[in-house]
Amino acid sequence: MSKSPIDMLSERLTRKLAGFSSRRSFIARLGMALAAAPVLPLLPVARASAADAPKTDFERNAQATDATKCNYWKYCGADGVLCSCCGGGSHTCPPGAEPSPISWIGTCLNPQDHRAYVIAYRDCCGKPACSAGKSCWCDGADRELPTYRSPLNNDIIWCFGNASATYHCSTAAMVGLAN
Repeated sequence: MSKSPIDMLSERLTRKLAGFSSRRSFIARLGMALAAAPVLPLLPVARASAADAPKTDFERNAQATDATKCNYWKYCGADGVLCSCCGGGSHTCPPGAEPSPISWIGTCLNPQDHRAYVIAYRDCCGKPACSAGKSCWCDGADRELPTYRSPLNNDIIWCFGNASATYHCSTAAMVGLAN
């Protein structure tokens, strides 16, 4: 029985490939590819596609004038009572409360300059919970990730590591540009 031209071509290519490589080198290259695969989402390509993402409901309704309202642009990832309603500022704890040593982070879009900023949310601790009312209790879950990615999750009381683990209020400090 004679071989078809496709069979002869594939046999020739297979034999040439076998002459230049070995099973060990193939397994080594496959191992390197599998080890490098988790790094791909960290490349700038992934961030560039996120910058073109459509606006969220929070971003469409955000304002930049009143820091005592939950729709203030820096509160897109805030969860809890706003310190700006409890005697502090949008990024400062009220007197008698101390900031937690750790924070969760978010990326919020400023409606005035249409640029994204990294915001560090920090709980203020050591005083009883602020009773500012429902209008100051915010749950900004914009792009929140599950608890297994805790630095990006706002459902955790971040007062551990302080002298007192009592939650009082939450702040939102701008860290810098996201892009």
